[in-house]
Amino acid sequence: MKILVVGNGGREHALAWKLLQSQQVEQVYCVPGNGGTAIMSGCQNLLLKVDDFEGISKFSLKEGVDMVVVGPEVPLAKGITDYLRSQDIMVFGPTQAGAQIEASKAWSKALMQEAGIPTAKAAVFTQTPEAKSYVQAQGAPIVVKADGLAAGKGVIVATTIEQAESAIESIFQGQFGSAGKFVVIEEYLAGQEVSVLALTDGLTIRPLLPAQDHKRIGEGDTGDNTGGMGAYAPAPIATPELMAKVQTEVLEPAIATLQGRGIDYRGVLYAGLMITPQGELKVLEFNCRFGDPETQVVLPLLATPLEELMLACIQQRLGEMPPITWKQGVAATVVAASGGYPGNYEKEKLISGIEQAEALGVTVFHAGTKLLGQQIMTDGGRVLNVTAIGENFQQALDRAYAGIRCIEFEGMYYRRDIGYRVR
Repeated sequence: MKILVVGNGGREHALAWKLLQSQQVEQVYCVPGNGGTAIMSGCQNLLLKVDDFEGISKFSLKEGVDMVVVGPEVPLAKGITDYLRSQDIMVFGPTQAGAQIEASKAWSKALMQEAGIPTAKAAVFTQTPEAKSYVQAQGAPIVVKADGLAAGKGVIVATTIEQAESAIESIFQGQFGSAGKFVVIEEYLAGQEVSVLALTDGLTIRPLLPAQDHKRIGEGDTGDNTGGMGAYAPAPIATPELMAKVQTEVLEPAIATLQGRGIDYRGVLYAGLMITPQGELKVLEFNCRFGDPETQVVLPLLATPLEELMLACIQQRLGEMPPITWKQGVAATVVAASGGYPGNYEKEKLISGIEQAEALGVTVFHAGTKLLGQQIMTDGGRVLNVTAIGENFQQALDRAYAGIRCIEFEGMYYRRDIGYRVR
């Protein structure tokens, strides 16, 4: 098979890496890819943009690409699946209608309420005064969200009313561009977050291993929200009993309600969950794609060939597939970020030590990198994901940290407490 992966982050490097482990996959193309996919055997980067649907289609038809796998949410929300399907190209990823589950938090919240899925109480606003009045009536802490896509940064957990009002103003004043046409205000939920990425063909839905991300930039889960600073899987808090509830109370009702709306959803449905101290389950959000950095800890543990699962989703035969199988052990990843992230940061810093890290047995997934001549340079906020497998979390985390200590670039920052709950 020839497979084209759309995207340029750590998630896409992990997808390409996993697909190439299969004897059935001879070539992977990445659009546009990164420094890691540029040097990976069997992989080729293409100078196309993720939203150049016509260019991706033409290349796929010319080169006989068997399947396109869409990594990021933006091309899904813009309708890449609809376009490529119209050209008779097989695509793993939901249609534009299905991608609304991530592209609009208000739309997603309404779907959850219709499906009876447990979630936080929320209200949607289009004007600053009404939103502020609501916050004043509800009190703090409270959660303020930009409705649309904001690269994982459009959620503000406000600990004071003043902070919430400031967040409302900044969203409506365009901090997140068109993502801020609506503001969703939710009750604050305490507890531990868990990410459940599930594969679906629109009829059957099967969860992958639960993972736990670390969203905040600072140690001790402090500071600004980011796209994610590290993760591990399988998350111990997601017990078999809890996963059974996720299946019957979250995943199956979501797919049934999408079906009821006439939406044929095939791809990943990613449920961001909050597990309260009382053990209650609430859905914080749905995403329409693989998580990042969760993918970088889930895929290394997957034993079933990934392309077989993806094809089963596209061809609506996931229900006929045998159970998904997993390798023994656990996985952990630590993100190396550019200094200043998630705010302003500089690019094109020379990266050294990746080979030394990999010599220790870790896998380094590139995220914000590019190949310049023969050198790997920084090219984003989250630069690398250093991933390790171990028999237990202490071993996996020790290996990941040993690997990341080999790597250097100017301004490099990483959290030193990833996995503090499971050490």
